[in-house]
Amino acid sequence: MTDSDARTGSSLDLDTSGPTPTLHLAGIWRLGPSLPSAEIVARAVGRAKGLRVDATGVTQWDTGLVEFLFTLNRLLLERGGELDASGLPTGADRLYRLSTAVPTAALAAKSEIGFVGRIGRATLKLWSGGRDMVSFMGETVMAFRAFLSGRARFRPRDLWITIQQCGADALPIVSLISVLVGLILGYVGVVQLTHFGAGIFVANLVGIAMARDIGPIMTGIIMAGRTGASFAAQLGSMQVNEEIDALRTLGVPPIEFLVLPRMLALILMMPLLTIYADTLGIVGGGIVGVMLPDVTLTQYAHQTLRALSLSHFMSGLLKSVVYGALVALAGCLRGMRSGRSAAAVGEATTSAVVTAIVSMVVACAILTVVYNVLGV
Repeated sequence: MTDSDARTGSSLDLDTSGPTPTLHLAGIWRLGPSLPSAEIVARAVGRAKGLRVDATGVTQWDTGLVEFLFTLNRLLLERGGELDASGLPTGADRLYRLSTAVPTAALAAKSEIGFVGRIGRATLKLWSGGRDMVSFMGETVMAFRAFLSGRARFRPRDLWITIQQCGADALPIVSLISVLVGLILGYVGVVQLTHFGAGIFVANLVGIAMARDIGPIMTGIIMAGRTGASFAAQLGSMQVNEEIDALRTLGVPPIEFLVLPRMLALILMMPLLTIYADTLGIVGGGIVGVMLPDVTLTQYAHQTLRALSLSHFMSGLLKSVVYGALVALAGCLRGMRSGRSAAAVGEATTSAVVTAIVSMVVACAILTVVYNVLGV
Protein backbone atom coordinates (compact mmCIF):
# COMPACT_ATOMS: atom_id res chain seq x y z
CA MET A 1 0.00 0.00 0.00
CA THR A 2 1.39 3.40 -1.03
CA ASP A 3 -0.17 6.82 -0.52
CA SER A 4 1.19 10.31 -1.15
CA ASP A 5 -0.01 13.88 -1.48
CA ALA A 6 1.83 16.30 -3.71
CA ARG A 7 0.37 19.41 -2.03
CA THR A 8 1.64 18.57 1.43
CA GLY A 9 4.62 16.43 0.40
CA SER A 10 3.61 13.63 2.76
CA SER A 11 3.81 10.00 1.72
CA LEU A 12 3.53 6.59 3.30
CA ASP A 13 4.30 3.07 2.21
CA LEU A 14 3.02 -0.03 4.03
CA ASP A 15 5.35 -3.01 3.71
CA THR A 16 3.66 -6.29 4.71
CA SER A 17 6.33 -8.64 3.39
CA GLY A 18 8.01 -9.20 6.77
CA PRO A 19 6.65 -10.88 9.92
CA THR A 20 5.72 -7.45 11.29
CA PRO A 21 4.20 -4.87 8.89
CA THR A 22 6.27 -1.70 8.58
CA LEU A 23 4.87 1.73 7.78
CA HIS A 24 7.44 3.94 6.02
CA LEU A 25 6.73 7.67 6.33
CA ALA A 26 8.43 10.31 4.22
CA GLY A 27 8.14 13.95 3.25
CA ILE A 28 6.46 16.80 5.11
CA TRP A 29 3.94 15.87 7.79
CA ARG A 30 2.20 19.01 8.94
CA LEU A 31 -1.38 19.70 10.02
CA GLY A 32 -3.77 19.96 7.13
CA PRO A 33 -6.81 18.36 5.55
CA SER A 34 -4.73 16.36 3.06
CA LEU A 35 -2.75 14.15 5.43
CA PRO A 36 -3.22 10.41 4.79
CA SER A 37 -6.06 8.71 6.65
CA ALA A 38 -5.21 6.53 9.65
CA GLU A 39 -8.40 4.51 9.11
CA ILE A 40 -7.20 3.33 5.69
CA VAL A 41 -3.87 2.22 7.14
CA ALA A 42 -5.60 0.37 9.98
CA ARG A 43 -7.82 -1.51 7.52
CA ALA A 44 -4.81 -2.40 5.38
CA VAL A 45 -2.96 -3.79 8.39
CA GLY A 46 -5.88 -6.09 9.13
CA ARG A 47 -5.49 -8.44 12.06
CA ALA A 48 -1.75 -8.08 12.42
CA LYS A 49 -0.68 -7.94 16.05
CA GLY A 50 1.85 -5.18 15.55
CA LEU A 51 2.83 -2.34 13.24
CA ARG A 52 6.27 -0.75 13.19
CA VAL A 53 6.74 2.87 12.09
CA ASP A 54 9.82 4.02 10.17
CA ALA A 55 9.92 7.83 9.96
CA THR A 56 13.52 8.27 8.80
CA GLY A 57 12.28 9.79 5.55
CA VAL A 58 10.26 12.55 7.28
CA THR A 59 11.88 15.93 6.61
CA GLN A 60 9.45 18.26 8.41
CA TRP A 61 6.74 17.51 10.95
CA ASP A 62 4.46 19.06 13.56
CA THR A 63 1.56 17.79 15.66
CA GLY A 64 -0.08 16.49 12.47
CA LEU A 65 2.33 13.55 12.52
CA VAL A 66 1.64 12.87 16.20
CA GLU A 67 -2.12 13.12 15.66
CA PHE A 68 -1.93 10.64 12.78
CA LEU A 69 0.03 8.12 14.85
CA PHE A 70 -2.19 8.65 17.91
CA THR A 71 -5.33 7.88 15.89
CA LEU A 72 -3.66 4.90 14.24
CA ASN A 73 -2.59 3.53 17.61
CA ARG A 74 -6.15 3.83 18.97
CA LEU A 75 -7.57 1.99 15.97
CA LEU A 76 -5.03 -0.78 16.31
CA LEU A 77 -5.74 -1.14 20.03
CA GLU A 78 -9.44 -1.61 19.30
CA ARG A 79 -8.50 -4.53 17.04
CA GLY A 80 -6.06 -6.08 19.48
CA GLY A 81 -2.93 -4.74 17.77
CA GLU A 82 -0.16 -2.40 18.90
CA LEU A 83 1.85 0.39 17.30
CA ASP A 84 5.64 0.44 17.63
CA ALA A 85 6.61 4.11 17.25
CA SER A 86 10.27 3.70 18.22
CA GLY A 87 11.38 4.84 14.74
CA LEU A 88 10.21 8.44 15.17
CA PRO A 89 12.46 11.50 15.33
CA THR A 90 13.54 12.42 18.86
CA GLY A 91 11.12 15.31 19.35
CA ALA A 92 8.21 13.50 17.75
CA ASP A 93 8.89 10.39 19.80
CA ARG A 94 8.79 12.39 23.04
CA LEU A 95 5.54 14.13 22.04
CA TYR A 96 3.94 10.85 20.99
CA ARG A 97 4.83 9.17 24.28
CA LEU A 98 3.34 12.14 26.15
CA SER A 99 0.09 11.88 24.18
CA THR A 100 -0.22 8.16 25.01
CA ALA A 101 0.64 8.54 28.69
CA VAL A 102 -3.00 7.78 29.59
CA PRO A 103 -3.46 4.03 30.17
CA THR A 104 -4.30 2.29 26.94
CA ALA A 105 -7.42 0.74 28.45
CA ALA A 106 -8.92 4.23 28.71
CA LEU A 107 -8.31 4.83 25.00
CA ALA A 108 -10.02 1.68 23.84
CA ALA A 109 -13.75 1.61 23.28
CA LYS A 110 -15.60 1.03 26.53
CA SER A 111 -17.80 -2.03 26.57
CA GLU A 112 -21.14 -1.99 28.27
CA ILE A 113 -21.14 -3.58 31.73
CA GLY A 114 -24.14 -5.69 32.58
CA PHE A 115 -26.14 -5.82 35.78
CA VAL A 116 -24.08 -8.67 37.22
CA GLY A 117 -20.88 -6.81 36.37
CA ARG A 118 -22.05 -3.70 38.20
CA ILE A 119 -22.95 -5.78 41.26
CA GLY A 120 -19.52 -7.37 41.13
CA ARG A 121 -17.76 -4.03 40.93
CA ALA A 122 -19.81 -2.63 43.79
CA THR A 123 -19.04 -5.71 45.89
CA LEU A 124 -15.32 -5.47 45.21
CA LYS A 125 -15.35 -1.77 45.99
CA LEU A 126 -17.20 -2.42 49.26
CA TRP A 127 -14.78 -5.18 50.19
CA SER A 128 -11.77 -2.99 49.40
CA GLY A 129 -13.21 -0.10 51.42
CA GLY A 130 -13.92 -2.35 54.40
CA ARG A 131 -10.42 -3.81 54.26
CA ASP A 132 -8.88 -0.32 54.15
CA MET A 133 -10.96 0.78 57.14
CA VAL A 134 -9.99 -2.26 59.22
CA SER A 135 -6.33 -1.78 58.31
CA PHE A 136 -6.46 1.91 59.16
CA MET A 137 -8.19 1.19 62.48
CA GLY A 138 -5.44 -1.28 63.32
CA GLU A 139 -2.76 1.30 62.56
CA THR A 140 -4.62 3.84 64.70
CA VAL A 141 -4.85 1.42 67.63
CA MET A 142 -1.11 0.84 67.41
CA ALA A 143 -0.56 4.61 67.39
CA PHE A 144 -2.71 4.96 70.54
CA ARG A 145 -0.69 2.17 72.13
CA ALA A 146 2.50 4.09 71.37
CA PHE A 147 0.92 7.23 72.83
CA LEU A 148 -0.02 5.49 76.08
CA SER A 149 3.50 4.14 76.40
CA GLY A 150 4.98 7.60 75.73
CA ARG A 151 6.63 6.61 72.44
CA ALA A 152 4.31 8.34 69.98
CA ARG A 153 6.08 10.77 67.67
CA PHE A 154 4.07 13.94 67.22
CA ARG A 155 4.39 17.57 68.25
CA PRO A 156 2.38 18.56 71.36
CA ARG A 157 1.91 21.96 69.77
CA ASP A 158 -0.08 20.34 66.95
CA LEU A 159 -2.35 18.70 69.52
CA TRP A 160 -3.11 21.98 71.30
CA ILE A 161 -3.78 23.79 68.01
CA THR A 162 -6.17 21.03 66.91
CA ILE A 163 -7.88 21.10 70.32
CA GLN A 164 -8.53 24.82 69.86
CA GLN A 165 -9.88 24.25 66.35
CA CYS A 166 -12.14 21.39 67.49
CA GLY A 167 -13.22 23.05 70.72
CA ALA A 168 -13.28 26.81 71.17
CA ASP A 169 -13.57 27.59 67.45
CA ALA A 170 -16.64 25.34 67.17
CA LEU A 171 -18.60 26.99 69.99
CA PRO A 172 -20.48 29.57 67.83
CA ILE A 173 -22.01 27.04 65.43
CA VAL A 174 -22.71 24.55 68.24
CA SER A 175 -24.44 27.30 70.22
CA LEU A 176 -26.67 28.34 67.34
CA ILE A 177 -27.71 24.80 66.37
CA SER A 178 -28.28 23.66 69.97
CA VAL A 179 -30.54 26.56 70.89
CA LEU A 180 -32.57 26.15 67.70
CA VAL A 181 -32.93 22.39 68.18
CA GLY A 182 -34.06 22.99 71.78
CA LEU A 183 -36.60 25.52 70.55
CA ILE A 184 -37.92 23.05 67.97
CA LEU A 185 -38.20 20.22 70.49
CA GLY A 186 -39.89 22.53 72.98
CA TYR A 187 -42.38 23.79 70.41
CA VAL A 188 -43.29 20.26 69.24
CA GLY A 189 -43.72 19.15 72.86
CA VAL A 190 -45.84 22.15 73.81
CA VAL A 191 -48.17 21.72 70.84
CA GLN A 192 -48.89 18.09 71.73
CA LEU A 193 -48.76 18.11 75.54
CA THR A 194 -51.04 21.12 76.01
CA HIS A 195 -53.90 19.04 74.56
CA PHE A 196 -53.67 16.88 77.67
CA GLY A 197 -53.04 19.69 80.14
CA ALA A 198 -49.46 18.44 80.66
CA GLY A 199 -47.49 21.36 79.25
CA ILE A 200 -45.05 21.30 82.15
CA PHE A 201 -43.71 17.94 80.95
CA VAL A 202 -42.11 19.63 77.96
CA ALA A 203 -39.17 20.06 80.34
CA ASN A 204 -38.89 16.25 80.59
CA LEU A 205 -39.05 15.89 76.81
CA VAL A 206 -36.41 18.49 76.03
CA GLY A 207 -34.07 17.62 78.89
CA ILE A 208 -33.98 13.85 78.39
CA ALA A 209 -33.89 14.05 74.60
CA MET A 210 -31.02 16.55 74.58
CA ALA A 211 -28.98 14.71 77.22
CA ARG A 212 -29.36 11.18 75.84
CA ASP A 213 -29.48 11.52 72.05
CA ILE A 214 -30.10 14.87 70.38
CA GLY A 215 -27.22 16.74 72.00
CA PRO A 216 -24.51 14.17 71.20
CA ILE A 217 -25.66 13.38 67.67
CA MET A 218 -26.28 17.00 66.65
CA THR A 219 -22.83 17.91 67.93
CA GLY A 220 -21.40 14.95 66.04
CA ILE A 221 -23.08 15.99 62.80
CA ILE A 222 -21.79 19.54 63.22
CA MET A 223 -18.26 18.27 63.82
CA ALA A 224 -18.53 15.89 60.86
CA GLY A 225 -19.40 18.74 58.51
CA ARG A 226 -16.95 21.16 60.08
CA THR A 227 -13.97 19.26 61.49
CA GLY A 228 -14.16 15.86 59.78
CA ALA A 229 -14.25 17.53 56.37
CA SER A 230 -11.36 19.76 57.43
CA PHE A 231 -9.27 16.73 58.44
CA ALA A 232 -9.94 15.04 55.09
CA ALA A 233 -9.08 18.18 53.11
CA GLN A 234 -5.89 18.84 55.06
CA LEU A 235 -4.56 15.30 54.79
CA GLY A 236 -5.70 15.00 51.18
CA SER A 237 -3.81 18.17 50.25
CA MET A 238 -0.73 16.80 52.01
CA GLN A 239 -1.12 13.63 49.98
CA VAL A 240 -1.25 15.65 46.75
CA ASN A 241 1.85 17.64 47.74
CA GLU A 242 3.66 14.39 48.69
CA GLU A 243 4.22 15.63 52.23
CA ILE A 244 3.02 12.29 53.65
CA ASP A 245 5.52 10.48 51.43
CA ALA A 246 8.22 12.80 52.76
CA LEU A 247 7.33 11.85 56.35
CA ARG A 248 7.63 8.15 55.49
CA THR A 249 10.99 8.81 53.83
CA LEU A 250 12.21 10.52 57.01
CA GLY A 251 11.08 7.53 59.07
CA VAL A 252 8.22 9.36 60.79
CA PRO A 253 4.96 7.33 60.94
CA PRO A 254 2.22 9.51 59.38
CA ILE A 255 -0.44 7.88 61.57
CA GLU A 256 1.33 9.01 64.74
CA PHE A 257 2.39 12.42 63.46
CA LEU A 258 -0.78 13.45 61.62
CA VAL A 259 -3.72 11.25 62.61
CA LEU A 260 -3.11 10.74 66.33
CA PRO A 261 -3.26 14.45 67.37
CA ARG A 262 -6.46 14.95 65.41
CA MET A 263 -8.18 11.91 66.88
CA LEU A 264 -7.09 12.78 70.43
CA ALA A 265 -8.28 16.37 70.06
CA LEU A 266 -11.73 15.44 68.74
CA ILE A 267 -12.27 12.62 71.25
CA LEU A 268 -11.35 14.98 74.12
CA MET A 269 -13.48 17.88 72.88
CA MET A 270 -16.66 16.01 71.94
CA PRO A 271 -17.85 15.36 75.54
CA LEU A 272 -17.25 19.00 76.49
CA LEU A 273 -19.07 20.25 73.39
CA THR A 274 -21.90 17.81 74.11
CA ILE A 275 -22.38 19.13 77.67
CA TYR A 276 -22.39 22.65 76.25
CA ALA A 277 -24.93 21.66 73.58
CA ASP A 278 -27.15 19.91 76.15
CA THR A 279 -27.23 23.03 78.31
CA LEU A 280 -28.08 25.38 75.47
CA GLY A 281 -30.68 22.95 74.10
CA ILE A 282 -32.41 22.86 77.49
CA VAL A 283 -32.28 26.67 77.59
CA GLY A 284 -33.85 26.77 74.12
CA GLY A 285 -36.65 24.47 75.24
CA GLY A 286 -37.13 26.59 78.35
CA ILE A 287 -37.68 29.67 76.19
CA VAL A 288 -40.70 27.94 74.67
CA GLY A 289 -41.80 26.33 77.94
CA VAL A 290 -42.04 29.56 79.93
CA MET A 291 -44.34 30.98 77.28
CA LEU A 292 -47.08 28.71 78.60
CA PRO A 293 -49.53 30.64 80.77
CA ASP A 294 -49.29 28.28 83.74
CA VAL A 295 -45.50 27.56 83.66
CA THR A 296 -42.92 29.83 85.25
CA LEU A 297 -39.16 29.77 84.83
CA THR A 298 -38.71 28.32 88.32
CA GLN A 299 -41.22 25.56 87.68
CA TYR A 300 -39.57 24.68 84.36
CA ALA A 301 -36.10 24.52 85.95
CA HIS A 302 -37.37 22.42 88.85
CA GLN A 303 -39.13 20.00 86.50
CA THR A 304 -35.99 19.68 84.39
CA LEU A 305 -33.87 18.83 87.44
CA ARG A 306 -36.43 16.23 88.54
CA ALA A 307 -36.53 14.62 85.08
CA LEU A 308 -32.79 14.42 84.51
CA SER A 309 -30.38 12.08 86.25
CA LEU A 310 -26.66 11.45 86.02
CA SER A 311 -27.26 8.32 83.94
CA HIS A 312 -28.88 10.42 81.21
CA PHE A 313 -25.82 12.63 80.89
CA MET A 314 -23.36 9.74 81.17
CA SER A 315 -25.11 7.78 78.42
CA GLY A 316 -24.97 10.85 76.18
CA LEU A 317 -21.31 11.48 77.00
CA LEU A 318 -20.42 7.90 76.12
CA LYS A 319 -22.13 8.33 72.77
CA SER A 320 -20.26 11.59 72.20
CA VAL A 321 -16.91 9.84 72.70
CA VAL A 322 -17.90 7.19 70.15
CA TYR A 323 -19.11 9.85 67.71
CA GLY A 324 -15.90 11.82 68.09
CA ALA A 325 -13.81 8.75 67.33
CA LEU A 326 -15.96 7.94 64.27
CA VAL A 327 -15.76 11.49 62.88
CA ALA A 328 -12.01 11.66 63.34
CA LEU A 329 -11.53 8.17 61.93
CA ALA A 330 -13.63 8.90 58.83
CA GLY A 331 -11.96 12.25 58.15
CA CYS A 332 -8.42 10.97 58.60
CA LEU A 333 -9.08 7.74 56.68
CA ARG A 334 -10.47 9.52 53.63
CA GLY A 335 -7.70 12.10 53.74
CA MET A 336 -4.91 9.53 54.01
CA ARG A 337 -6.44 7.41 51.23
CA SER A 338 -7.09 10.37 48.96
CA GLY A 339 -5.88 10.44 45.37
CA ARG A 340 -3.29 12.87 44.11
CA SER A 341 -5.47 15.44 42.38
CA ALA A 342 -7.72 18.35 43.30
CA ALA A 343 -10.81 16.36 42.30
CA ALA A 344 -9.72 13.46 44.51
CA VAL A 345 -9.38 15.79 47.51
CA GLY A 346 -12.93 17.04 46.97
CA GLU A 347 -14.23 13.48 46.71
CA ALA A 348 -12.37 12.52 49.89
CA THR A 349 -13.89 15.46 51.75
CA THR A 350 -17.42 14.57 50.65
CA SER A 351 -16.87 10.90 51.45
CA ALA A 352 -15.55 11.76 54.92
CA VAL A 353 -18.71 13.68 55.84
CA VAL A 354 -21.06 11.01 54.47
CA THR A 355 -19.13 8.17 56.12
CA ALA A 356 -19.04 9.95 59.48
CA ILE A 357 -22.77 10.74 59.52
CA VAL A 358 -23.83 7.25 58.45
CA SER A 359 -21.47 5.70 61.01
CA MET A 360 -22.87 7.88 63.78
CA VAL A 361 -26.47 7.00 62.95
CA VAL A 362 -25.64 3.29 62.95
CA ALA A 363 -23.70 3.65 66.23
CA CYS A 364 -26.60 5.58 67.77
CA ALA A 365 -29.04 2.80 66.88
CA ILE A 366 -26.74 0.12 68.28
CA LEU A 367 -26.04 2.01 71.52
CA THR A 368 -29.73 2.78 72.01
CA VAL A 369 -30.57 -0.93 71.79
CA VAL A 370 -27.72 -1.78 74.16
CA TYR A 371 -28.90 0.86 76.66
CA ASN A 372 -32.40 -0.51 76.46
CA VAL A 373 -31.21 -4.06 77.11
CA LEU A 374 -29.07 -2.93 80.04
CA GLY A 375 -31.87 -0.77 81.39
CA VAL A 376 -29.80 2.41 81.30
